[in-house]
Amino acid sequence: MAVLARLDRVRAHVHAASLDALVVTHLPNVRYLTGFTGTAGALVLLPDRCLLMVDFRYATAAQDLIASLPTGAIVIETVPQTYDAAIVDVLRRESSRRIGIEAAWLSVSRFNAMSSGLAAGTPTPLRASGPTPVLVATERLIERARMIKDAEEVEAIREGGRRISEIARRLADFVAPGRREDEIAAELDSAIRAAGFSRPAFETIVASGPNSALPHARPTGRRLEAGDSTVLDFGGIYEGYCVDLTRTVQLGAPSAALRQLYQAVAKAHEAAVAAVRPGVRPSAIDAAARDVLVQHGLGEAFGHGTGHGIGLEIHEDPRIGREMPGLPDAPVEPGMIFTIEPGAYLPGTGGVRIEDDVLVTADGCELLTDAPQLMMIDL
Repeated sequence: MAVLARLDRVRAHVHAASLDALVVTHLPNVRYLTGFTGTAGALVLLPDRCLLMVDFRYATAAQDLIASLPTGAIVIETVPQTYDAAIVDVLRRESSRRIGIEAAWLSVSRFNAMSSGLAAGTPTPLRASGPTPVLVATERLIERARMIKDAEEVEAIREGGRRISEIARRLADFVAPGRREDEIAAELDSAIRAAGFSRPAFETIVASGPNSALPHARPTGRRLEAGDSTVLDFGGIYEGYCVDLTRTVQLGAPSAALRQLYQAVAKAHEAAVAAVRPGVRPSAIDAAARDVLVQHGLGEAFGHGTGHGIGLEIHEDPRIGREMPGLPDAPVEPGMIFTIEPGAYLPGTGGVRIEDDVLVTADGCELLTDAPQLMMIDL
């Protein structure tokens, strides 16, 4: 079962970090390890058990969740009052000493509260007969496991990619002169739900004309005009997993400057996709796209990274960007899924972005989104 394999994979990271337990409070990580989808919850991962902690609202759903798993693989702990107090009680009961916490997701106030709770009633270090409990900050223990998608995750994202591509093929039904950006965004959101997604994966971007030169513009009341370049960035959540796609629609004949943008970004996208294969560093994939744009005199017009991982969250590891001190740049591996989204943005002219989702395979990559990359609408 996928959940059991995920638990074993994360336990290996926990063991390597010399931890007795790992407290997981980030809900996407809780879902990854257990399948639990509630709006509140936590878990304590032990060497031989996974304790899923839920309040009374989710007790029945949690029991149903584990019914198909081997007995004891995941044990439900009902939280009587607060989650932090319940976590402290469990850690005391289990005599855990080196306890990992998710440094990126646990607030300082919660860290202090848990530390105080563990210290209360514990002998001082000079009088203790053994080691006293200590919370140990960890980074990306679960996220490292999440980077490599298992077969169940790949199928969910592959199907999501197919469905979002079907919507992208119909963009000409949404984009037309006189239509407002916010109207188009609302219709795309409706189409995303109608296609079987639970909801949009993020706020849909519709950026036309001068707004297309803003990489993360929000939809406005601007009405589209003939000659506009319109960037549409949208995605959905299918069976819990995000997909993300951007297409640029041209209304009527483009200007010479826009035509150059289209051609350069398309070549940058092609070069980045061609660079994706096991053993290649994310920074090299980014460089493949960036070098093309530099050659076209558009290096300064491409200010963001070439891509980002997708999964239970819309932005996950790996980060596909320039090598930077302190940020990981480990080679990509089969099973990783991330976006490829080069763009070029010129204030006063407009912008172009092409974004697709790719799966790293044993010898290259699989394109999970396949709608036409550049759409020209004749007027």
